[in-house]
Amino acid sequence: MTTELSTKRVQLLKEILPGLKRLGAIGDAGFAKLVAQRPDAVYVLGGALTTHLRPRFAELAAQKRLPMIPGANSGGLFTYGSSLANGLRRSAQMVDKILRGAKPADIPVEQPTVFKLVVNVKAAKALGLTVPPSVLLRANQVIQ
Repeated sequence: MTTELSTKRVQLLKEILPGLKRLGAIGDAGFAKLVAQRPDAVYVLGGALTTHLRPRFAELAAQKRLPMIPGANSGGLFTYGSSLANGLRRSAQMVDKILRGAKPADIPVEQPTVFKLVVNVKAAKALGLTVPPSVLLRANQVIQ
Protein backbone atom coordinates (compact mmCIF):
# COMPACT_ATOMS: atom_id res chain seq x y z
CA MET A 1 0.00 0.00 0.00
CA THR A 2 2.86 2.41 0.73
CA THR A 3 4.19 2.12 -2.83
CA GLU A 4 0.72 2.74 -4.25
CA LEU A 5 0.25 5.84 -2.07
CA SER A 6 3.69 7.16 -3.02
CA THR A 7 2.91 6.65 -6.70
CA LYS A 8 -0.42 8.49 -6.36
CA ARG A 9 1.21 11.34 -4.45
CA VAL A 10 3.89 11.77 -7.12
CA GLN A 11 1.21 11.70 -9.87
CA LEU A 12 -0.72 14.47 -8.08
CA LEU A 13 2.48 16.48 -7.65
CA LYS A 14 3.23 16.15 -11.38
CA GLU A 15 -0.24 17.49 -12.18
CA ILE A 16 0.50 20.56 -10.07
CA LEU A 17 4.15 20.82 -11.23
CA PRO A 18 4.15 19.58 -14.84
CA GLY A 19 7.81 20.61 -15.23
CA LEU A 20 8.94 18.42 -12.33
CA LYS A 21 12.24 16.76 -13.18
CA ARG A 22 13.93 16.20 -9.82
CA LEU A 23 12.11 15.15 -6.68
CA GLY A 24 14.05 15.06 -3.46
CA ALA A 25 12.88 12.57 -0.84
CA ILE A 26 13.74 12.96 2.81
CA GLY A 27 13.29 10.40 5.54
CA ASP A 28 14.91 10.66 8.95
CA ALA A 29 17.82 12.61 7.34
CA GLY A 30 19.21 16.12 6.77
CA PHE A 31 17.15 18.75 4.95
CA ALA A 32 20.14 20.95 4.06
CA LYS A 33 21.86 18.05 2.32
CA LEU A 34 18.73 17.39 0.29
CA VAL A 35 18.31 21.03 -0.76
CA ALA A 36 21.95 21.11 -1.92
CA GLN A 37 20.91 18.60 -4.61
CA ARG A 38 18.54 21.25 -6.02
CA PRO A 39 15.30 19.28 -6.29
CA ASP A 40 12.17 20.77 -7.87
CA ALA A 41 10.11 19.55 -4.90
CA VAL A 42 10.54 17.68 -1.62
CA TYR A 43 8.78 14.46 -0.61
CA VAL A 44 8.91 13.91 3.16
CA LEU A 45 8.80 10.16 3.73
CA GLY A 46 6.86 8.70 6.62
CA GLY A 47 8.63 8.07 9.90
CA ALA A 48 8.40 9.06 13.54
CA LEU A 49 11.03 11.78 13.26
CA THR A 50 9.92 13.17 9.90
CA THR A 51 6.29 13.30 10.99
CA HIS A 52 7.31 15.24 14.09
CA LEU A 53 9.55 17.57 12.07
CA ARG A 54 7.14 18.10 9.17
CA PRO A 55 6.21 21.68 10.24
CA ARG A 56 9.92 22.57 10.37
CA PHE A 57 10.53 20.92 6.98
CA ALA A 58 7.60 22.92 5.57
CA GLU A 59 9.12 26.12 6.93
CA LEU A 60 12.51 25.33 5.39
CA ALA A 61 10.92 24.30 2.09
CA ALA A 62 8.96 27.57 1.98
CA GLN A 63 12.18 29.55 2.60
CA LYS A 64 13.79 27.77 -0.36
CA ARG A 65 10.56 28.11 -2.39
CA LEU A 66 10.29 24.33 -2.77
CA PRO A 67 6.92 22.57 -2.94
CA MET A 68 6.74 19.91 -0.22
CA ILE A 69 4.50 16.88 0.13
CA PRO A 70 2.78 15.55 2.16
CA GLY A 71 1.73 17.77 5.02
CA ALA A 72 -0.99 20.16 3.82
CA ASN A 73 -1.93 20.96 7.41
CA SER A 74 1.73 21.69 8.23
CA GLY A 75 2.31 24.04 5.29
CA GLY A 76 2.99 21.44 2.62
CA LEU A 77 1.35 21.50 -0.81
CA PHE A 78 -1.01 18.58 -0.32
CA THR A 79 -1.65 15.39 1.63
CA TYR A 80 -3.03 12.20 0.14
CA GLY A 81 -3.53 9.13 2.26
CA SER A 82 -5.87 6.87 4.09
CA SER A 83 -8.50 8.41 6.31
CA LEU A 84 -7.21 8.50 9.89
CA ALA A 85 -10.75 8.66 11.27
CA ASN A 86 -11.77 5.58 9.29
CA GLY A 87 -8.62 3.73 10.38
CA LEU A 88 -9.26 4.50 14.04
CA ARG A 89 -12.88 3.39 13.69
CA ARG A 90 -11.82 0.08 12.11
CA SER A 91 -9.19 -0.42 14.83
CA ALA A 92 -11.81 0.11 17.53
CA GLN A 93 -14.04 -2.49 15.86
CA MET A 94 -11.17 -4.99 15.88
CA VAL A 95 -10.45 -4.34 19.55
CA ASP A 96 -14.14 -4.88 20.28
CA LYS A 97 -14.00 -8.26 18.51
CA ILE A 98 -10.97 -9.29 20.56
CA LEU A 99 -12.60 -8.19 23.81
CA ARG A 100 -15.62 -10.31 22.86
CA GLY A 101 -13.39 -13.36 22.53
CA ALA A 102 -12.15 -13.41 18.93
CA LYS A 103 -8.59 -14.59 18.46
CA PRO A 104 -6.38 -11.87 16.93
CA ALA A 105 -4.93 -14.41 14.48
CA ASP A 106 -8.44 -15.05 13.15
CA ILE A 107 -9.12 -11.38 12.35
CA PRO A 108 -8.17 -10.61 8.72
CA VAL A 109 -5.69 -7.85 7.93
CA GLU A 110 -7.49 -5.00 6.19
CA GLN A 111 -6.19 -2.53 3.64
CA PRO A 112 -7.49 1.04 3.81
CA THR A 113 -10.39 1.72 1.49
CA VAL A 114 -11.08 5.38 2.28
CA PHE A 115 -8.52 7.94 1.12
CA LYS A 116 -8.46 11.69 1.59
CA LEU A 117 -6.87 14.45 -0.51
CA VAL A 118 -6.20 17.77 1.25
CA VAL A 119 -4.83 20.57 -0.95
CA ASN A 120 -3.18 23.66 0.52
CA VAL A 121 -3.95 26.43 -1.99
CA LYS A 122 -2.42 28.98 0.38
CA ALA A 123 0.96 27.19 0.20
CA ALA A 124 0.65 26.87 -3.58
CA LYS A 125 0.00 30.61 -3.97
CA ALA A 126 2.99 31.43 -1.74
CA LEU A 127 5.13 29.40 -4.16
CA GLY A 128 3.58 31.04 -7.23
CA LEU A 129 1.82 27.81 -8.22
CA THR A 130 -1.70 27.28 -9.47
CA VAL A 131 -3.35 24.03 -8.46
CA PRO A 132 -5.19 22.67 -11.52
CA PRO A 133 -8.99 22.45 -11.26
CA SER A 134 -8.71 18.70 -11.94
CA VAL A 135 -6.85 18.31 -8.63
CA LEU A 136 -9.10 20.71 -6.70
CA LEU A 137 -12.22 18.84 -7.84
CA ARG A 138 -10.86 15.62 -6.32
CA ALA A 139 -9.93 17.26 -3.02
CA ASN A 140 -11.86 16.34 0.11
CA GLN A 141 -10.61 19.55 1.73
CA VAL A 142 -9.04 22.73 0.36
CA ILE A 143 -7.01 25.00 2.63
CA GLN A 144 -7.44 28.58 1.46
